Amino acid sequence: MALRIADHKDLEAWEIAMQLAVASYQIATRLPDDERFGLALQIRRSAVSVPSNIAEGYGRRSKADYLRFLNIASGSRRELETQLLLVQRLGFLPVEALGEALRLCASAGRLLTALSRSLR
Repeated sequence: MALRIADHKDLEAWEIAMQLAVASYQIATRLPDDERFGLALQIRRSAVSVPSNIAEGYGRRSKADYLRFLNIASGSRRELETQLLLVQRLGFLPVEALGEALRLCASAGRLLTALSRSLR
């Protein structure tokens, strides 16, 4: 029996993206104070963009619009992944501290790809 998707909150991609946003906010709070308006702000913005664009796309009237917003979410996810890896490379946090967020990032990417393919 297939699960009925009645709302964007029923999408696994949206739920994982929300978990990713929470994990990313937690990471941003652990960055040095002088990164508050730099990397921490960028992490927060891209993290919020992923579930927000999934939700906005779901609410659009056309499949083309929905796909466009999923593409934006996918781009924001890649941006966030890059920022998280930069946090590690700059030595702000060890890779172990980023593990869950990076795992969620990869999972969100797979789910966004699958969702986009299912709409084509």
